[in-house]
Amino acid sequence: MQIKTRLSHQILAVTFYKLLLNIGRRFVYPFAPALSRGLDVPLTAITTIIATSQITSLVGLFSGPLADRVGYRLMMQTGLGLLAAGMLICGLFPVYWIVFLGLVLASFGKILFDPAQQAFIGREVEYSRRGRAIGIIEVSWAGSTLIGIPLLGVVIEYAGLHSGFYLLALLGFFGWCSIAMLLPADEKRQDSAPAAKHLLHSLQQLIRIRPAAGMLAFGFWISLANDNLFVVYGAWFERDFSVSLVSLGFSTVAIGCAELLGEFLTASFADAMGLKRAVILGLCLAVAAYLLLPIIGVSLPFAMIGMFLVFCTFEFTMVTSFSLSTELMPKARATMMAGFYATAGLGRMVGVLMGGLLWRSGGIMAVAWVSAALTCLGLLSLLWGLRGWKPDDTIA
Repeated sequence: MQIKTRLSHQILAVTFYKLLLNIGRRFVYPFAPALSRGLDVPLTAITTIIATSQITSLVGLFSGPLADRVGYRLMMQTGLGLLAAGMLICGLFPVYWIVFLGLVLASFGKILFDPAQQAFIGREVEYSRRGRAIGIIEVSWAGSTLIGIPLLGVVIEYAGLHSGFYLLALLGFFGWCSIAMLLPADEKRQDSAPAAKHLLHSLQQLIRIRPAAGMLAFGFWISLANDNLFVVYGAWFERDFSVSLVSLGFSTVAIGCAELLGEFLTASFADAMGLKRAVILGLCLAVAAYLLLPIIGVSLPFAMIGMFLVFCTFEFTMVTSFSLSTELMPKARATMMAGFYATAGLGRMVGVLMGGLLWRSGGIMAVAWVSAALTCLGLLSLLWGLRGWKPDDTIA
């Protein structure tokens, strides 16, 4: 009982830490106009920060092998330290290029933290309960949009932009201090191989091990499909339904609620269904949601319902796949998760470019149906990779 209580406290602590990092990564999107005014730069300068932060996600591919080598807690602590340092720099020196550096530094914190966090849960939580644990932690993603960013907006509105930076820096520093008290120390690993050789070997395993390679392809295709739609849905709403900025803002809240429901469904049902079966079901439902979107989206309420279904099924599929991925390379969990995040990030980048082209050539029907086809490719990749695969130990 004491062990279970301690593990529950650790899961709650990790959820809070990840909430901070998600806020630090996502708050730039809605507050881009405020940042441009506060720094006296055009809005395009702020979107450059966002794009750079996305590109740096690819560097995370190397953070996984490093976490497997030096320890998960140390890597998570380093991520929180980078968040605190980056936000403190932004608050102390409100000059564009310094804020640029600080925000990218904070983004690196999330890049280091996420694979190590997933690997930590994979090590500490038995496979039969892993979907529940990761589903709870991933509530921090929707929570950053529904709770964290609005509260930060209140602070910025009444105390100024610099106060928002200082608050995130303070909370990040609190996380950096407390993580050593709440999470178990990293095990000492006997690995005499040079760091470069260890890194190369770890990355090669992502391609050589079929379940891992299939999961990487799956992450690429479904992320490409989702951002292919996400990047144009605002333009769709404006052109076809003449929505105001307020309505677009409300649609973002609806998407956040859809993500929250998807995470809740993972935490509640994925383990009972079986993680592999749950991911396959989520993919099939996502394909159906994409196909239905242009058919039912003839009015704003039905279009928002369609978007809700797309993002709910996508989030359920993605979060459940995190749980499944932690068991594909048990001796290099962080490497596996870093590879997954990197290929998914690459898919998002391609999706952003593809979505605009499809929108101009074929409208929402072309975008949604291509997303459905890409999700089918994700399903085929998953089935190829996991053919005959079973977890090594379903109780450990």
